[in-house]
Amino acid sequence: MQDPMIELAGISRVFGDRAVVSDVNLRVEAGAVLTVVGTSGSGKTTLLRMINRLVEPSAGTARIAGRDIRAVAPHVLRRGIGYAIQGHGLFPHRTVAENIAVVPRLLGWDRRRIDARVDALLGLFNLDPAAYRDRLPAALSGGEQQRIGVARALAAEPPILLMDEPFGALDPIIRRQAQADLRAIQRRTGTTIVLVTHDMDEALRLGDRIAVMDRGRLVQEADPAALIAAPATPFVGALLGGGDRAFQLMALRVVDDLVEAGPAPGAPIPAGTSVRAALAESLWSQRPALPVSRDGVLLGRVTRAALEAQGARP
Repeated sequence: MQDPMIELAGISRVFGDRAVVSDVNLRVEAGAVLTVVGTSGSGKTTLLRMINRLVEPSAGTARIAGRDIRAVAPHVLRRGIGYAIQGHGLFPHRTVAENIAVVPRLLGWDRRRIDARVDALLGLFNLDPAAYRDRLPAALSGGEQQRIGVARALAAEPPILLMDEPFGALDPIIRRQAQADLRAIQRRTGTTIVLVTHDMDEALRLGDRIAVMDRGRLVQEADPAALIAAPATPFVGALLGGGDRAFQLMALRVVDDLVEAGPAPGAPIPAGTSVRAALAESLWSQRPALPVSRDGVLLGRVTRAALEAQGARP
């Protein structure tokens, strides 16, 4: 079996007489997104920071691609790991291009390569390089600043990206778009991501696997559907919420497998739309069936009855 990109074995961290993280075992496969969720004080941020040695473990071992991270100098380790935090952490007196270029410059990249990478990342985040590269952070919106923060973390093409509440300061609409941007970019780059959040909906939306922390311990690690279907503890169930698990499962499923032949009125929804979003559109538009398209080509329709039936599945 191939080594996972990240492996934590018996990781613990004690501050004084308080165990902030206790005996955590986790594997993150290459190219996967692991979301770590828990309430304030659950140990999730400390766990994240032990991966890049911003916090040193009191016990246990962390490996990246099979190599013990203690065998690598901390500053060298961190140059190979992207790190994005809430509030973006941009240098206020440096331009957008200078902020993105920080790690590539430390690695000795030449100017032409740096400029090309800056422009490529701005394009990836739908920001026109000519309009944005020379701006200062103060001239950007909150959402734009956060996107630049993530672009900076990805600048040196790291195989791993660590994210600590990266979207927590954004308003709900911008936050949803930032999440969608991140997932789209991750699929294109294959970057392995560990993302810490206190928001279970965000964890479910972004994670291939979800790790739930409670008072320093890992209480469950599973894929989103399995977590929703069978929460391991009352705490996990409380984070999920008592009455909306059917809707959470519907948000994970897409309409593609429900498409059938036949006409339907109105504008089509794109393939890949979640069952939950499609049902909402059907109800709001008062259409019993919705056309479904991919890249402008009509595939068929999905009926409200088929969408509602998904809510009854375990």
